[in-house]
Amino acid sequence: MGIRIVIADDQAMVRVGLRMVVDSEEGMDVVGEAADGLEALAVVRRTRPDIVLMDISMPRMDGLAAAQQILEDPAPPKVVMLTTFDTDENLYAALRAGTSGFLLKVSPPEQLVEAIRVVHSGDALLDPAVTSRVIASFAGRHDPSPPPQLAELTPRELEVLRLLARGLTNAEIARELFVGEATVKTHVARVLMKLGLRDRAQAVVFAYESGVVRPGAAIA
Repeated sequence: MGIRIVIADDQAMVRVGLRMVVDSEEGMDVVGEAADGLEALAVVRRTRPDIVLMDISMPRMDGLAAAQQILEDPAPPKVVMLTTFDTDENLYAALRAGTSGFLLKVSPPEQLVEAIRVVHSGDALLDPAVTSRVIASFAGRHDPSPPPQLAELTPRELEVLRLLARGLTNAEIARELFVGEATVKTHVARVLMKLGLRDRAQAVVFAYESGVVRPGAAIA
């Protein structure tokens, strides 16, 4: 079965362009479209996709509010926010809500396809240019204090968290630590469990807000 995708954007031409890219790729299928947040909720709950490509600025209900409601559903899909790079505060809120990341609308087709594969595999999609700007702007507004949950992490798990915060995939972390990818997946799962986090994107926000990684640190 292919990767099932819903596209939510109030601009018809954007939806057409995204659908053309997705439908031309083997193993990917657009199963629904929506022109606003309320419609997105209905389409997602009817079609049960694997991934939602969600515009932030839409009428009736914006993409952030729609994403938050979708992610509260049982067994929700992965949500990727689409941005034009001018809504940093919304993107930060989207990460905290548990979306799987964000993608620039001007990204080339091959990057969109790769993004879908990355998110479907369980990785977070953290565009380096956007991530550094978002985190530096909003996570750095206060002095972080290490939460008590950090004490539960082993030194290796803490190292994995730092690499996650830099935007590395499991494969990249495996190469960095000279271990197998399966080992990295185990470490990531334990980090999320111990910290009570939904997914990798929330782990990135946690790492910056708790001071594990400082704003301005290199992001892969």
